[in-house]
Amino acid sequence: MGVNPATPSRQSRTAAHLAYEIIELLEVLWERGRDAVSPAPVSTSQLRVMYVLDRDSGINLRTLGDLLGSAPSSVSRMCDRLEALGFVERAASPVSRREVELRLTSHGETYLTDLRARREEALLAAISGMPPSARKALVDGLRGFRSAVGEAAVPHREQDGSARSA
Repeated sequence: MGVNPATPSRQSRTAAHLAYEIIELLEVLWERGRDAVSPAPVSTSQLRVMYVLDRDSGINLRTLGDLLGSAPSSVSRMCDRLEALGFVERAASPVSRREVELRLTSHGETYLTDLRARREEALLAAISGMPPSARKALVDGLRGFRSAVGEAAVPHREQDGSARSA
């Protein structure tokens, strides 16, 4: 008699619960990093916009909205706020006068670089306190998790911190 693959095992449930706890801890670390980078931190949604523009500079509002799964009016307001903070700039498209391209400014790029550095510092501090065998298990587990989720759905970070698609 086989095990029904649709029924999660006790070990799977335990792993899911631990992953949920880790996600909550990461959210706390991420917020600390964001608060330390700027006196006017951006919202999570605005940060997603910045990540997309960092990866796909020069896209238009419609494409950005499609990538975020957000309504055009919401995306436009987020970009307005980011533009007011000096993180995003709009420029006329060289291929179509009716389109506007979105890009991170150097200030926006610096914000993301600083944010990523602070988050990496926090993660390194936590991971450095783990025994080597636990660090290896963490790496193996995270690779397996990324593979199970689907590498195409998860942006990869190069060693220099830049994003690349799977």
